Amino acid sequence: MSDATAEHEANTEELGRRVYLGLREDNLDPQDVVALACELLDRFQYTDAILEVVERNPADVSPAEMTALARRILDDAGFDPGFDLAPERLETLRAALRTIARDLPTRGIQGEPEIEVLEDWFPVGAGVRLADGERLDWGGHILPNMCDDPTTALTSLAILIQESLLERTRQVWPVCPRHDLGVHGSEREGTAVWWCVGEGGHMLAPVGELSRAGQRRRE
Repeated sequence: MSDATAEHEANTEELGRRVYLGLREDNLDPQDVVALACELLDRFQYTDAILEVVERNPADVSPAEMTALARRILDDAGFDPGFDLAPERLETLRAALRTIARDLPTRGIQGEPEIEVLEDWFPVGAGVRLADGERLDWGGHILPNMCDDPTTALTSLAILIQESLLERTRQVWPVCPRHDLGVHGSEREGTAVWWCVGEGGHMLAPVGELSRAGQRRRE
């Protein structure tokens, strides 16, 4: 990566953070929006929102218009606030872990698991640390934008934990007792469930309720 490209990316990230925080805290500085639009324009991004901000006098743009334009520009830039600027995402993920943790005793796993932010990964994401110290992050980590919706966060976490445990133990979990097939984390009709493909497919249990489905504990 050239020095010029690295400088552009650093400037774009910093301006994106400032614009995002301005939107979040309701103190948006129009000059930050203009600076971000100019930075993106210099790298040959010509979206309607970017061009409008660059071409108009900020004094002639109402706060409501500037807010809408700023949101569009952040989308155009692919800006993501991560966990640090949107800490509610991490809380959503922790709530999801508390739900799926109710299923872990059926796999013989005791203790309280924790969410671990993986700062050394790119992009930054999250994995799970079991009480015995084992980290579960097989097949990729949970990205921050997966945590904007609680059901998506819970489904993604169920898949990560299931695939990590399979890689760790070479044992399928959970298992549908009726079909003797491994089930998979899936989102069905807005709910995170353990889904079996037997007989055309059916729900074994919502994620977090395996014990109610008669799932036997597996050592």
